[in-house]
Amino acid sequence: MGLELPSDNAGFYEMEDVNFSDSELVHHVRDALKSVALGDSDSYDQLVGVMHHTRRLAPDEVALLVTSLKALSGAVSYIDVVHHESLLSSIFGMSMWNLGPDAMDALVELIISLAASNGKYVDSSLDMLVKNFMPPYYFLDTLRQPHGLTRKNQVLTRVHSALKDITDLVPLAPVRLLPIIIQNMPSMYIKDPEKSTQFPIVIYVENMLKLESSAIGELVGNTILMAVVDRLIDLDVEIGWDDNLPDESNKGIFEMELEDKETTDNAENEASELQGEFFTRKSLGGNTNAEKLDSLMVLTFEHLESCDRGGRLIEVFETLLQSFQITVLNAYKSKFAQFVMFYACSLNPESCGVRFPSMLADIFTCSIYPPVTRMSAVAYLASYLSRGKFLSASLVASMLKRVVDWCSEYCQIQDGHINYKSSSSFLFWMPGHHVCALLPYEINDGCSSTQIRASPYAYRAYLEASIESIKVNCIHYKKAGQVCLPSIVKEFLRQAKAACLFTVSETFVFNDMLESELSKAFGGMERLDTFFPFDPCLLRNC
Repeated sequence: MGLELPSDNAGFYEMEDVNFSDSELVHHVRDALKSVALGDSDSYDQLVGVMHHTRRLAPDEVALLVTSLKALSGAVSYIDVVHHESLLSSIFGMSMWNLGPDAMDALVELIISLAASNGKYVDSSLDMLVKNFMPPYYFLDTLRQPHGLTRKNQVLTRVHSALKDITDLVPLAPVRLLPIIIQNMPSMYIKDPEKSTQFPIVIYVENMLKLESSAIGELVGNTILMAVVDRLIDLDVEIGWDDNLPDESNKGIFEMELEDKETTDNAENEASELQGEFFTRKSLGGNTNAEKLDSLMVLTFEHLESCDRGGRLIEVFETLLQSFQITVLNAYKSKFAQFVMFYACSLNPESCGVRFPSMLADIFTCSIYPPVTRMSAVAYLASYLSRGKFLSASLVASMLKRVVDWCSEYCQIQDGHINYKSSSSFLFWMPGHHVCALLPYEINDGCSSTQIRASPYAYRAYLEASIESIKVNCIHYKKAGQVCLPSIVKEFLRQAKAACLFTVSETFVFNDMLESELSKAFGGMERLDTFFPFDPCLLRNC
């Protein structure tokens, strides 16, 4: 093919009107590269001009770019990191989103050739491909249009294919790729494009999860998943709940939205991209971080579904379990990240659904863990048991019994002399609070009082034993109730009495307060994040 190199287009250095065949252009490029070391950079500067463009190219300019890229692929051994720095900078700075399919293919071929030819170019090649996970900001809203989606597919298919080719050719590439992926994650503090409905972090994480499920994921998938969870937590803790906490006139945290609940019941086996939307958009509309988190949660749920279909869920769950224990468990004011674990458990109740609460119960009952970690574990355990519609009654009861058995043993060790105002007894009051909180949620989630009375003997026996243990082993049940939030105690007593589990002999007078003086002294509303991983939608009076 013959090409006439243009001489009068802006952005290109002037070149003589000379026709080159493909092979002649390769030799011309090689000579241009070699001439730099000899002090002659005219041809080299013209070549850099071809690579470095800032405007939409004309068809003949595109053809020249494609041919030049192909010629460079055949001359990579002549490229020197010192003498040809400007050329390399132009190549590695190119965005595939601005190119057509032919130019994309030629650029990818060159990037792969550079990475395979010299170890010095591996990091730059990988970095260039990872940067192409996201389009330029001006292209973001185009992704909602058909031609934008087509371009997205064209770019990302080539990016992931090139990453695989490089990792096949360079054995150490996956090790080098991992820190590049982490470092290039968009910061949550970077201002997003104004009026854009697409968030760069969402597109980036979509590519991370795609990489996790690829062959490369066998080597770096664990760390990628943990990085995604870390970003979920980053967004989670930035979402405040001050505007969603109940005020003195709105205290019914157990009053659920029946319309939404019925919808969920009817789609019990489907999971919940809708869950993500309900937990954020509805309660925290207009919050950018909430919208980002919502989108990322949906992506993560869809990825877990894909892993389940591919038979990889158990493997992925092990990573999530480790990540939860390392990061989520001790994250202050984390509210929504827990639902990733809940969703994974819902996809495999027999294995994942049992392992998760067992781990939490193990942590709570094991004295080697710090008190804060143990309190967090029992809080998440209560949250999980109260929300997991897929959990068997026997599992809920057995977990409840483990918690109460620990309380009983604690009381025996203390010989009944528990100072409920002492911070050292914090671990004791925590599970008591959650047992009180759990029963109303279990009933509200579909068990009427009649159903509880007619439930299997083991379940009923465990519940009764749990409650009796708390009654017997507390110095004074009234004091235990006074430490818990009044709204929790009031609902617990109402449900327990309706279920005929025991007769309430004490009268708790809170004057319809949101919290009692003792619950305030013990932490009260300021410690809701510790008492129970409440999310804002459950704290609203609906």
